[in-house]
Amino acid sequence: MGIGKWIAGALGFIQFGPLGALAGFALGSLFDNMFDQGSMSAGGGQSYGGGTYGGGTYGGGTYSQETYRQDARGQRNSFLFSMLVMASYIIRADNKIMHSEMEYVRQFLRVNFGENAVTEGEQILLNLFNQRKQMDAQNPNAFKNTIAQCGQQIAMYMNYSERLQLLGFLVQIAKADGSVVTEEINALKEVAVAMGLSVSDVDSALNLGGTTLEEAYKVLGVSPDATDEEVRKAYRKLAMEHHPDKVETLGEDIKKAAEQKFKQINEAKEIVWKARGMK
Repeated sequence: MGIGKWIAGALGFIQFGPLGALAGFALGSLFDNMFDQGSMSAGGGQSYGGGTYGGGTYGGGTYSQETYRQDARGQRNSFLFSMLVMASYIIRADNKIMHSEMEYVRQFLRVNFGENAVTEGEQILLNLFNQRKQMDAQNPNAFKNTIAQCGQQIAMYMNYSERLQLLGFLVQIAKADGSVVTEEINALKEVAVAMGLSVSDVDSALNLGGTTLEEAYKVLGVSPDATDEEVRKAYRKLAMEHHPDKVETLGEDIKKAAEQKFKQINEAKEIVWKARGMK
């Protein structure tokens, strides 16, 4: 799939708002006059905002299997574009563009869209960096405020588990260079709160894959002083929120990433259970 097509699909799914504006900027910078009215429908005869959607009536009673597939494709496209927008904020949080962080995004695009998408995806990030520079020249908080508004928009059309998965990818980008600096942690927390998540969700994601008891407690989001019942309750809540089945409409590759994260949550659970002698 070409990068332009999935951005067009994201545009169609998210409509306008701050994400739509940034998607339009990315499209305009890369594909001036390239897409006509027909191609902007993300392929296959969809009419966003009209009456039909993929051959069925969307919101009017009929919801065919093909409609479901197209709706799922729209969710996937908007998820991936949202990741790219938020990644532009996390990568530049420390006023540096690290090669390792950019390479993580390149690999993400390569896996999800194929080799042809890598160059264009990187260019979109560079365009977003440039957009931030232009906006912040007028108002130092302009892009930050836009990102906050994007987070609010994301919270409206993604379920909690999908937002947790998006946050997980952003944390992996921040960790790609081997360390996560204070500016990146603060940016992650800003994004998380804007998306309707919590600061503890960031702490949990940052400590996934750790091998110490301290890290395991942070993954579960509980204090070492918590009772066994509180620890069990925290784990059950975490397992339910991060279950891979809750992101299956976003694509097999994203579900696999969620499965890996779910495995790390269970590894943290085992560390805590062993230390407490729990069964």
